[in-house]
Amino acid sequence: CLVFNIDTPFVKQQRKIKGSEVVSWSKGVLGVAQKPVVISGPSGVGKGTLIAKLMKEYPSKFGFSVSHTTRSPRVKEIDGVHYHFAGRSKMEQDISEGEFLEFAHVHGNLYGTSIEAVESVTDEGKRCILDIDVQGARSVRASSLEAIFIFVCPPSFEELEKRLRARGTETEEQIQKRLRNARAELDQSNSPGLFDHLLVNDNLEACYENLKKLLSLDDDHKDSDGCFIEDGKATACYSI
Repeated sequence: CLVFNIDTPFVKQQRKIKGSEVVSWSKGVLGVAQKPVVISGPSGVGKGTLIAKLMKEYPSKFGFSVSHTTRSPRVKEIDGVHYHFAGRSKMEQDISEGEFLEFAHVHGNLYGTSIEAVESVTDEGKRCILDIDVQGARSVRASSLEAIFIFVCPPSFEELEKRLRARGTETEEQIQKRLRNARAELDQSNSPGLFDHLLVNDNLEACYENLKKLLSLDDDHKDSDGCFIEDGKATACYSI
């Protein structure tokens, strides 16, 4: 089972719901696995593609925490693979019973990460990847789960809008809502103590190489051009 650092607000909530079953969240919760990785970023920034590449190249090292959502599946999305698609009443009940590590209301739907979803990955001795929004990242940070927090940024807001429109899956109203949320998330990404690294997805392959470097997967120790701040502006990625 998951164990938590004692006396955090999350643990107090869990104790209230589950009683003495919850004792503490120890830093050794992951066994042989390394720290989980929280990856956040606005819709359309490419974080899903980066995670897919990571999972494909390192299938024995990483496991994906499948989130729950009350939204309808998109074309080619598979229940239990891309998301656990749940009814709102069932998900709200599970949240109230303390089954979720984090949850948030996004674009009119509920999204969340269940404790069981993280446990299923760590029980395999793999490093857990959590693809969650900024609200969720705040909740996980507050829970005292020792993780690496990475925020993926677009090279510009105009490029982000271009990518969202290129998907061709949403109405103009939905696109505008995502753009408003994206502005808010980009503003929040600089909140002190929230994210450990900001990663700019200008070129997918270069961004992926920088992600591997952040996760200590660059076995060749190659130089990563632009993985620093130049004149106060991040050209590829940087640590906060």
